[in-house]
Amino acid sequence: FREDLDASLKVDYNKNLWIDYGTGDGGTLIDLVMRMENCSNGKAMQLLQQRIAGSASFSFHREKELEKQEPSISIQKISTLANPGLLSYLSERGINTRIARLHCQEVHYSVKGNTYFALGFRNDAGGYELRNKYFKGCTSKDITFVKAGRDTCQLFEGFMDYLSFLTLKNWQYPQTDVIILNSLANLPKVSNRLTNYGNVSTFLDNDAAGKNAVQELRSFCKQV
Repeated sequence: FREDLDASLKVDYNKNLWIDYGTGDGGTLIDLVMRMENCSNGKAMQLLQQRIAGSASFSFHREKELEKQEPSISIQKISTLANPGLLSYLSERGINTRIARLHCQEVHYSVKGNTYFALGFRNDAGGYELRNKYFKGCTSKDITFVKAGRDTCQLFEGFMDYLSFLTLKNWQYPQTDVIILNSLANLPKVSNRLTNYGNVSTFLDNDAAGKNAVQELRSFCKQV
């Protein structure tokens, strides 16, 4: 089964359904067990019965186990964005580096004794989303809320999408409130906040995962 450190798999035991926001795949719990355990329909039903009885040897939340196994990231230094390699990476992505400097920092971090550097985008947990040409990770996972004091909110999946939007508009700062999810797995965290707005615009990927996320948003926020 797909290994996803963002834990984007959602299981609804009441409805006997699951969905993976990372790929857009979904189905019944039996389908999920067959995929995860590479087993037949009959074996999947047996495993489900064992789980209900409390003696299952597998878990629907394998992503959480992977999160615990991920090597810890230790931040060594945070500074103004200036590294030529990072600025070049932004330019290759079509992002205005002047705008990026207003929202990102240069983060030097270590993993297993090795030191690296990346773009750092701060989230509401005080952690950083980290990006460079060869790496995508984070020190802790949470949303990023940018307040402008407006009745409209714009929702982005990742901070690179957010920077691309600001570049397109040639804005240094957004004209509305903005929420960057930093992972579709963070959707439940924004449910209460979004209901306070008169209008919510979404800027998610135009793929199955993005469309499923919009449907989920509309289930608790009619303003989307």
